[in-house]
Amino acid sequence: MVGRRKLIVVSNRGPVIHDRDTSGERVARRGGGGLVTALRSLVEHHDVTWIASAMSDEDRVVAAEAEEEAIEETARGGAPYRLRLVAHDPSAYDWYYNVIANPMLWFIQHYLWGLAAAPDVDHGLHHAWNEGYVPVNRNFADAVLAELEREPEAAVFFHDYHLYVAPTLVREQAPHALLAHFVHIPWAMPEYWRVLPEPIRRAVHEGLLANDVVSFHTQRWRQNFLRCCEDMLDVEADFSTCDVRIGERFACVRARPISVDPQEFDEVAGSEIVLAEEEAIAAGRPEFLILRVDRTDPSKNVVRGFRAYELYLDAHPEMHERVQMLALLDPSRQDIPEYAEYLGAIQRAARVVNDRFQREGWVPLDLQIRDNFLQAVAAYKQFDVLLVNAIFDGMNLVAKEAPLVNARDGVLVLSENTGAHEELGDWALTVNPFDVAGQAEAIHEALTMAAGERRRRREAIAAHVREHDIAGWIEAQLADLDEARERLGSPLSA
Repeated sequence: MVGRRKLIVVSNRGPVIHDRDTSGERVARRGGGGLVTALRSLVEHHDVTWIASAMSDEDRVVAAEAEEEAIEETARGGAPYRLRLVAHDPSAYDWYYNVIANPMLWFIQHYLWGLAAAPDVDHGLHHAWNEGYVPVNRNFADAVLAELEREPEAAVFFHDYHLYVAPTLVREQAPHALLAHFVHIPWAMPEYWRVLPEPIRRAVHEGLLANDVVSFHTQRWRQNFLRCCEDMLDVEADFSTCDVRIGERFACVRARPISVDPQEFDEVAGSEIVLAEEEAIAAGRPEFLILRVDRTDPSKNVVRGFRAYELYLDAHPEMHERVQMLALLDPSRQDIPEYAEYLGAIQRAARVVNDRFQREGWVPLDLQIRDNFLQAVAAYKQFDVLLVNAIFDGMNLVAKEAPLVNARDGVLVLSENTGAHEELGDWALTVNPFDVAGQAEAIHEALTMAAGERRRRREAIAAHVREHDIAGWIEAQLADLDEARERLGSPLSA
C-alpha cells in the first residue's frame, strides 16, 4: 500500500450534484458516471481536492457562495474531501460540451464520423473551440493553479477528453507541478485525427504531453497515441519504454486497464431490491436470455446488435419462443442531434425484429430505455448470452461486471474493438462489430456451447476481474506518479 497522498482530481463531472429537496433544503446527491465510482477509494484513502464543473443551478449557487474556494464534503462512508466547483459561462459550456467534446472529440476517438458526409469543420466549430472548449479548460486550469498555490506538493490528476488543453495552461504557470492525465476512451490512429484542423489537433496532443504521466486503458490505445505524437508533433517517442521526450521533459505513457469493485457488486447483487428485480426477470423470461446493457450512444452499436439478433432468429426458427433479447438502455446525451437520431434508429430496429417474429405470448426483443442500475445488476445474474458489440470502446465495464455475478454460466460475446477484449478475449467469443452475420453466428455458438465450457469461460473472467480490481488500477497509477516524482527529484507521499 502506498502512502497517503495530496491529490487534486480534475474532471468535468464531480462526485456530487447539489439540488433542493421538496422542503427546500439543499441536498447533495451522488454524481453520475463510472468515474465517480472508480475514484471513490482515492477520496477514502488520500487527501483529495476534487475540481469539477458546476452542473446544476444549485451547484452554481454553491460555487458563488464559496467565492471560487473549495468547500468541505463527505463521501459515502464518511471520508472527508474538498470540492471546488467551477461555474462556466453557459454559452461557453454549451460549445465546449455539445459541440467539441460531444460529438466532435468523442466521434473522432470512436471512429464514428462517416467522412464522406460529416463533419463539416466550419466557422461554428472553430468558434466553439476558441470560445468554448479553450475558455472552459482555462477555467479548470485557473482552479488547479489556485489549489497548487495552497498545496504545491499535490499531484494533479486530470481525467478524460473534456480537459485536453488544461494541462498546457497549468504547465505554463507551474512548470514543476506533477501532472497526470487518464484518457478513458479509445485513441484513434493518426490519419483519423486529421479530421481536425492542424492547430486544434496539435493543441490536443501537446496538452496531453504537458503531463508527466498519460494513461490509457490498453496497449492498443497507448500505441496509437505514441504514433500520433511522432506523426503530428516534433517529438521523440520511444516505443520500447513508452516515453515521449519533449525538450528536457519526459511524458510517461502507460496502459492501465480500469476495473470494478467485486465486493460492491457482490453486495448489490444480494440486496433485496436486486433480488426482487431478478425474480421479475426470471418470471417473465423464456428458456434462453440474451442481454445487452448499454447507453444509447452510437459507439455502442446497438442497431447492428439488433440486426444480428434478427439474422439469428431468421436462421433458427426452432428457437422462436425459446429465446429473448433483453436490452436495457440508458438514454444518453439527448441534447445532441446525433444521439437523439440514434435513439430513434434503435427504436425502429427493435420494432422491425418484433414486427417480424412476435407471437402471442412471446416478445422476441424487450427494449427498455431508462436508467435503472439495480435492474441491470439483476439482469447480469440471469443472462445466458451477454452481447457487447461496441464499434470502439475505451474499456466497457459491462463486460467485467456481468460475469462477476452471473448465476447461469452466461457466455460473453465481445467486440474485438473494446478495451476489455485485451484482457478478456481468451474467454469470450470474439466478434467484429461490423459483421452482423458473424455476430448472429456467435449468438448461436454461445447458446449451444457445452455447459462445462460455458462454466470454464465465465469463471475465468470472474477470477481475472477479482484479481485485477479497481484498487489495483488506482495503485498502479499512484506507482506511476511515484516514478514520475522520482524523475522530478522530490517525494510524493505526505
